[in-house]
Amino acid sequence: MTKINRDIEFIFDEHAEHLLQLAYFYTKDRYSAEDIVQEVFIKFMDINYEERGTLRAFLSRMTINKSKDYLKSWTYKKIQLKEKWSFVKAKKKKDPMLISDERNLIGKAILELPLDYREVIILYYFQEMNVAEIALTLEIPENTVKTRLRRAREKLKPLLQEEEWEVLINE
Repeated sequence: MTKINRDIEFIFDEHAEHLLQLAYFYTKDRYSAEDIVQEVFIKFMDINYEERGTLRAFLSRMTINKSKDYLKSWTYKKIQLKEKWSFVKAKKKKDPMLISDERNLIGKAILELPLDYREVIILYYFQEMNVAEIALTLEIPENTVKTRLRRAREKLKPLLQEEEWEVLINE
């Protein structure tokens, strides 16, 4: 195996899970997120990367951009249209063990947020970036990041309060 292949494999192993989570929070679909991450790494191998910041931030930015492109694409809109007009909706069976898991409930509530709010919440809480890093990654002012975080929290609060905590109901 050549040195370049080992470097690429190391970068993939180091960043793939993070990028997959990031793409999933945009697309809400695991398979689309996997495709996006694959496209990001293919594009990364084709470009001549110059170290001007952290590689993680660079790959995150590429993933965010690719995810936003996907959300604007005809393929995504067609899928959404099919789901909207579909009369048969799969009902999810609520497993008592899954309902009691707070992480699932919070993740579900986050996915209901608009994209602008969802991305700052994800970067702040899940990727553990500070406000300055988020502003740099999204190329927006820091005060905009703070405002979006505040508004996202305000939108999350009623979503999380509406959830019935099955564990408490059965006591």
